[in-house]
Amino acid sequence: MGKQLDTSAKGVYLIAVTPFTDSGALDLASTDRMVDFCLEKGVTGLTVLGIMGEATKLTMEESRTFVKQVLARVAGRVPVVVGASAPGFAPMRELTQSVMDLGAAGVMVAPPSTVRTDDQITAYFDMVNETLGPDVPWVLQDHPVSTGVQMSTGVILKILKNSPTCVMLKHEDCPGLAKLSAIRAASDKGELKRISILTGNGGGLFLPEELTRGADGAMTGFAYPEMMVDVCAAHAAGNIERAHDLFDAYLPLARYEQQAGIGLAVRKHILWKRGVIVSEAVRKPGPKLSAQDVADIERLTRRQDKRLAELG
Repeated sequence: MGKQLDTSAKGVYLIAVTPFTDSGALDLASTDRMVDFCLEKGVTGLTVLGIMGEATKLTMEESRTFVKQVLARVAGRVPVVVGASAPGFAPMRELTQSVMDLGAAGVMVAPPSTVRTDDQITAYFDMVNETLGPDVPWVLQDHPVSTGVQMSTGVILKILKNSPTCVMLKHEDCPGLAKLSAIRAASDKGELKRISILTGNGGGLFLPEELTRGADGAMTGFAYPEMMVDVCAAHAAGNIERAHDLFDAYLPLARYEQQAGIGLAVRKHILWKRGVIVSEAVRKPGPKLSAQDVADIERLTRRQDKRLAELG
């Protein structure tokens, strides 16, 4: 059992891609290289089987195999959070027990698209608490773009008050800066415990502002994880202008990677170009990049390299 996630978590928990071969099989050798790459770039933790990890395209057995490979490669050096959202509570319990036994630090749960009203949402997370039990720390994922579920600030505060083992909010509502400020204000006033808040707005598109509003770091994906690592480090050191300058250097490519539909294909293409994975394949059904897309990426990468060289 690895070190468990707690409310003091901060830094960059990178949402990892799931590498496949050209034929669509799990690529465990690339998985090892991807873990090494992330650790070399200084990430604080990893999150696997997220939405950008193509979790819904994996069988339960593949999910376990992939998590086991990641945990074995990480070997306790950083915490690993596993996405455990599932259509029902039985598969959620089964996957959670399995990955916690393997050494995961905690699991992440998003609301299903079937819950709509505030009462339905809070009742659902009461069941999540019951399903996961008293010993599993978990992350509340607030991502309305993918779930279709709008969780108001009040509902999130209620869930957190009802959930002693919820240690982190993955905040990726957009616009969400006011929600982030309100949740921080509630804990500052002593209305609830202070939990970790890591932000997930695609590729960290609002990361400097979110850090200023009280976020503890980022939990999202980008083909250049060093951007988020360096921005968080500069911000933590009080060098806010440097944090913004670094962020600005990467922003055009981060924005390009956030396109609906092809964003994951862009990320995998760049990781392939960086030598991290041997195939840029997105498991079917998934998009393929056009020659024009690739030309865009190459131009943006050249311009990014130039800006970084100027920054020094």
